[in-house]
Amino acid sequence: MIDLLIPLAITDYLDAATFFDWFVQNASYLFVFLFMVIESSFIPFPSEVVVPPAAYLAMQKGDMNIFLVVAAATAGALVGALVNYVLSLVIGRPIVYAFADSRLGHACLIDRAKVEKAEAYFDKHGAASTFIGRLIPAIRQLISIPAGIARMNIWVFILFTTLGALVWNAVLAALGWWLSRQVSLSQLYEAVEKYNSYLTIGGLVLLGLCVVYILYNAFKGKKKDSRK
Repeated sequence: MIDLLIPLAITDYLDAATFFDWFVQNASYLFVFLFMVIESSFIPFPSEVVVPPAAYLAMQKGDMNIFLVVAAATAGALVGALVNYVLSLVIGRPIVYAFADSRLGHACLIDRAKVEKAEAYFDKHGAASTFIGRLIPAIRQLISIPAGIARMNIWVFILFTTLGALVWNAVLAALGWWLSRQVSLSQLYEAVEKYNSYLTIGGLVLLGLCVVYILYNAFKGKKKDSRK
């Protein structure tokens, strides 16, 4: 599963297990930060091959502190998210509005009013969306894009992105801490692979609950409107 998430530029030379071994041998706060910047930007990269082994090594060898690992990972995640946010803010929004104003956009039943309404909705619910999105696999890298397009308040974006990334990285670090008491270093990759699948399932369940909640509110709003 992790192999599928490693960027193509890396898998041209390494498979996930090889990268994992390299990271274990060269782990540092700087590498945790840099790879989490990549993970949180538009390049697909799994945080599961960075934070758990770094936390594991922090507990086993003591070269790093597990709390500083979480701090470095969260800082990297924020920087990567800001890359997406700024790109969407500067480049994405004009393109979206140009499409909404085009004949093709109108043929697809998209117009400027609908885009403005979507932005207004994200402005109202964006904080919760940004926080929860950081906890869901495959959504973490994308949630910054609508935030940028909707021009979500930058400080609110930073706050909720940081909180969401902090929770996720704390979960991954806790996994690394627990594995440091359960498996040897030679067994670490297989163990991370195994428990990453559980985290993915948990994230998908969370996503399903969010969708159900959104649909529930949507239908509830329609029922209220019909009674008026």
